[in-house]
Amino acid sequence: MPKKDSFLINRIKSIGIAFRGALLLIKTEASVKIQLIVLIIITLAGFYFNLSSTEWVMQTFAIGLVMAIEGVNTAIEKLSDFIHPDQNPKIGFIKDISAGAVFIAAICAFVIGIIIYIPKFH
Repeated sequence: MPKKDSFLINRIKSIGIAFRGALLLIKTEASVKIQLIVLIIITLAGFYFNLSSTEWVMQTFAIGLVMAIEGVNTAIEKLSDFIHPDQNPKIGFIKDISAGAVFIAAICAFVIGIIIYIPKFH
């Protein structure tokens, strides 16, 4: 029986797998590439406008939420396509709900951005 890796080694391996998954998401999904560009622009804007700690937290949370839900959406879409490659109304319904979750997160992130940045222009 092979020796099991330690708890720490397993955590390090898990981080490596998660990192690889994030890179795959960035490399393969056009919407994530666009969101990454927006992330860079908004981060630069945050430095330019000297955001407060609270504003940084809200901005970071909003960006992270959208990116994370986009990853879950992509996983649901890929799994759905794998399970049922042909068009199917039930699979379409699942994919639509998943995309809707990304849309809701994106709208919330947009509103947070408006709340943070509109006062900076007055």
